[in-house]
Amino acid sequence: MRLGIAISGVGSNMLALAQACRDGRIPADIALVASDRNDAPGLVRATELGLPTATIARNRDETRDQHDARLRAAFESNGVDCIALAGYMRILSADFVAAYAGRLLNIHPSLLPRHKGLHTHRAALAAHDREHGATVHFVTPDLDGGPAVLQGIVPVLPDDDEQALAARVQRCEHTLYPTVVEWFTRGRLRCDAAGRPILDGELLTVPRVIRFDAEGIRRD
Repeated sequence: MRLGIAISGVGSNMLALAQACRDGRIPADIALVASDRNDAPGLVRATELGLPTATIARNRDETRDQHDARLRAAFESNGVDCIALAGYMRILSADFVAAYAGRLLNIHPSLLPRHKGLHTHRAALAAHDREHGATVHFVTPDLDGGPAVLQGIVPVLPDDDEQALAARVQRCEHTLYPTVVEWFTRGRLRCDAAGRPILDGELLTVPRVIRFDAEGIRRD
């Protein structure tokens, strides 16, 4: 399978996926790492790994649909079968999402449906949540609302600030995303005709869960 990855920043989840591909855990080749920013540090890191990259920045005079059509063309010209959004900070158009329905994944830094959108760690602290984490889900036109596949849960500690909590969540993300992409590329995970996730032949009515301790070590 040929995997496309979209980033906007450092690309730490992109690196976790690339490592899993190199190790053979994910039976896929990374066909393209695309970014909407030409200064995204993740592009440099992808180039250092020998991965093909492209910058698809949005021009001032184009609509979201026009920009996403160029992004789609870049993935299609590289033969991409499925796409992992890894810190991609633009909202995708409905046409783009429809074109990759059931083949478009995202990782969001909260326990969805809690804390959609930006600044999720700040929101978790403000809400005095005792647990926080990340969710891997299929993408739909509903922002951060697609069906969840896997969640990683971490504790919120009494002395946490936003940076400490973000670092703990990010460590769990680097386990979650390769796990789900492996399931997908091995044919264990798919969406049915209604867009519902099926894992190992069973309908996922609630996401699977992995719990981590304060050091980012799996507890199960």
